[in-house]
Amino acid sequence: VSSGTFNVEQIEKKMDGVNERFENVQNLTVAHHEKLKEAFALFQFFQDLDTEESWIQEKLLRVSSQDYGRDLQSVQNLLRKHRRLGGELLAHKDAVQKVLEMAEILRDKAAVGQEEIQKRLAQFVQHWEKLKELDKARGLRLEESLQFLQFLENVEEEEAWISEKEAMVARGDSGDTLAATENLLKKHEALDTDFAIHKTRVQNVCVQGEDILKKIWKHLPDAIKEREHELQKEEARQVKNFEMCQEFEQNASAFLQWIQETRSLLKEKGTLESQLEANKRKQKEIQAMKRQLTKIEDLGDNMEEALILDIKYSTIGLAQQWDQLHQLGMRMQHNLEQQIQAKDTIGVSEETLKEFSTTYKHFDENLTGRLTHKEFRSCLRGLNYYLPMVEDDEPEPRFQKFLDAVDPGRKGYVSLEDYTSFLIDKESENIKTSDDIESAFQALAEGKAYITKEDMKQALTPEQVSFCTVHMQQYMDPRGRGHPAGYDYVGFTNSYFGN
Repeated sequence: VSSGTFNVEQIEKKMDGVNERFENVQNLTVAHHEKLKEAFALFQFFQDLDTEESWIQEKLLRVSSQDYGRDLQSVQNLLRKHRRLGGELLAHKDAVQKVLEMAEILRDKAAVGQEEIQKRLAQFVQHWEKLKELDKARGLRLEESLQFLQFLENVEEEEAWISEKEAMVARGDSGDTLAATENLLKKHEALDTDFAIHKTRVQNVCVQGEDILKKIWKHLPDAIKEREHELQKEEARQVKNFEMCQEFEQNASAFLQWIQETRSLLKEKGTLESQLEANKRKQKEIQAMKRQLTKIEDLGDNMEEALILDIKYSTIGLAQQWDQLHQLGMRMQHNLEQQIQAKDTIGVSEETLKEFSTTYKHFDENLTGRLTHKEFRSCLRGLNYYLPMVEDDEPEPRFQKFLDAVDPGRKGYVSLEDYTSFLIDKESENIKTSDDIESAFQALAEGKAYITKEDMKQALTPEQVSFCTVHMQQYMDPRGRGHPAGYDYVGFTNSYFGN
């Protein structure tokens, strides 16, 4: 550059760019390194915090124990263990302080996760203070227990000595000989010496007992207040639980009643179109009530958390009933749309469709949307389908053919949708068949509204003619006038070829 080479400005520009990019990379590296150190410090902090929290939780279980010893030996053992725990607390004081200092450093550096750090730290400090408080309280209780059990042992020792000496002086033995009397006199003198010693011991025991009583009386107001506080807390808990139960049962009862009422309202009324509109409105209401079910489930969860197990209503049962109602509404909506389509496109009359639905519901009393094979057979017979009566083990080829259409996989039941589709298909076939037969009779009658016996002889066998003349009604014109030789082939066709 200094030699004045060609294109100096471009070279300087390139050099500046490279230097700038290098400095930028260097700065990014330093910043990234700082972030890594912060992240390491943060993770180290949480690891140390977890370690100390775990230790505190373990010791909290020990200092929360209600075991204060059953005898002098056991309370002395517990007291030794408690003193060792006190030493452990002192040893962990530095570790706790280290965690607090690290939290302070992280707070000054505005490290990520400040909210979580503060939350965990507050919980940690609370547990540490609670541990120290319970440690102190348990130490006092153990000392009191030791003092009380020591008092009892001292009392028992003095009572045993008194009982022994009382038995000796109560005998009234003065001795039969001089030697015996002198021996008794020596024992009595020894008793006087022991009496002086034990008098001091008894006085000490009495003082010890008085001291214990004073401490009991001193702590009694606090104990009464603490017990009163516990009872108030328990009362508040039971009142809250009672109110929670009432709210849950009221909501659950109203919800169950709504399900029952809605189920009954889903029954058919009016035209197919009006039923469909009413069903859609109910479906919207059913969907909206899902929020109420969620509220009831939340109340049920709260009751379980509060250990209220005697629950009158099951949230699982209510959810199942809501789901069944929802599925029923969807099936009915699909079925109504299916019927309307059949009415509009195929020409199946609304009365016929209503008969299909009414017959189905007669056998589906619980509105399950399913019929067993036995119920389906009865349903077909109710619709005038000819199915011969057979024994249980006899084959039913005609009924099996129907089952192939509605339950090809042999699930064991016939759904409302399959049932309706099957009957609509059969009705469509019947409509075509009856139309064809009616057209054939009309052709034989050469377009007349009635047919004569002579007309039928042109295309039918004598047996067929005889059957028709026996079962056909005499033709009556719109004015009610009859034709002696004319037969009503339209009514005959509708009557015998409708199904």
